[in-house]
Amino acid sequence: MKLITIILLVFLIFTSVKAQMPGDQVFKEYAQASFAEFKDLLNIPNDAHYPEDIERNVQWCEQHFADRGFSTKRLSTATVPLLLAELRTRKKKAPTVLIYLQIDGQPVDTSYWHQKDPYQATLKRKNAAGDWEVIDWRSLQRTDFHPDWRIFARSASDAKGPVAMFLAAMDLMKAEKESPDFHMKVIMDFEEELGSPHLPEAVTAHREALQADMLIIFDGPRHISNQPSLTFGARGITDITLEVFGPIAPQHSGHYGNYAPNPAVRLSQLIASMKDPGGRVTIPGFYQGISLSDEVKSILQQVPDDEAFINSKLGIAAADKVAPSYQESLQYPSLNVRGMSSGWVREEVRTIIPSSAIAEIDVRLVLESDPPRLINLIRDHIENQGYYVTDRPPTDQERARYERICQFNAETSYLAFRTDFDSQVGLWLDRALVKAFGKAPIKQRTSGGSIPISPFVNELGIPAVTVPTVNRDNNQHSPNENIRVGNYVEGIQTIYAILTESIK
Repeated sequence: MKLITIILLVFLIFTSVKAQMPGDQVFKEYAQASFAEFKDLLNIPNDAHYPEDIERNVQWCEQHFADRGFSTKRLSTATVPLLLAELRTRKKKAPTVLIYLQIDGQPVDTSYWHQKDPYQATLKRKNAAGDWEVIDWRSLQRTDFHPDWRIFARSASDAKGPVAMFLAAMDLMKAEKESPDFHMKVIMDFEEELGSPHLPEAVTAHREALQADMLIIFDGPRHISNQPSLTFGARGITDITLEVFGPIAPQHSGHYGNYAPNPAVRLSQLIASMKDPGGRVTIPGFYQGISLSDEVKSILQQVPDDEAFINSKLGIAAADKVAPSYQESLQYPSLNVRGMSSGWVREEVRTIIPSSAIAEIDVRLVLESDPPRLINLIRDHIENQGYYVTDRPPTDQERARYERICQFNAETSYLAFRTDFDSQVGLWLDRALVKAFGKAPIKQRTSGGSIPISPFVNELGIPAVTVPTVNRDNNQHSPNENIRVGNYVEGIQTIYAILTESIK
């Protein structure tokens, strides 16, 4: 009996030691060891409009995942491939986890970047005046590197940072003689910023290769408080382009002002007709089917948003009145004008009546949204404003017949998804982050952004959760994108904790 007790005690001590996380200094050391590799990845241009650059990124990922023991396989699409990396555990009946990583980035306009080349990673810190100043990259090898330093480069946060974090976590696992107790499949997407146009058919075509029990996504920023976070859903996205037509060519505003209709004015009036002064969409039925129960509202209220702080960071005096709180606002579809163009401005301004005016709109979809229905509602609204709606430029005959003409084109990139907090994947990730940081993560019902996950959820029939790691103030999609060094270190800690946590 004593022998059994001793064996049990030894087992408990051993398993408790195995469950402990390495100290914070260890994660800093592995971050330091990986900075050179991270820089190497950032220095490869990754705009998906240029397939030759994407090929270099594919090859980089093939090599560096193979170096960690993964087998890799290209999954062909009509353009550039997806890359699948697989690492199997010795346990034959273990669950399979599919991990999504994004490799491509938004296009860059170098004239707006505060460095010569957005694809040359640059280390910066804030000076006494509050401006970002360049410091030597080798400063990251100092033992006292500061967590608030930033690495500036396209895709530093969105989303090559998580890729480098993942590889560093794998290196630490090898050093600690740890391994996942589940089979791992990593799918890498090289066209996410184009809307992953070929992903749905690729998931269908390669269904067997991608089959898994759950999906985790290493993408996106943490909660604005920069605390450990989990996000259990994301909105989908539909893109709409509107073009309103005036004279067939730009006309002199002195000769034809007060006579030739101005398409910029008409487009502004058309867009203004879609929303009330509080920012709510006025198109009947736009919010139909969305009702937040007391239980859902309680879940949303648990997110520790400081809305005064959020408004201060955004530089706004008050939020739109779509919903009474930030979290509730994310539960509704949005109609956002993301860009407008007509004529010329600033140094190129000229006294003309433009020939047309264009507005680019994105509609963020929630799970209850039906994209074709919302598209038709918007199109019907435009017709009700007196417009002849077409899907192509108008002919001369149409110009002569119709007073108001609008070209309307719409495309849905991907749908929304949502996973329950108490799902197996949700409980597993929650345990892992508690292990990593000693407290429960902030759990968000959905994110405001869109990621191409619904094809996996719908085709493979698996739940999905996003694990954000980067700082929210990262200038994602904008000039001077960056990642906070402290977030990079904690990202390695986050991923290590997940990969070493048992799935029960």
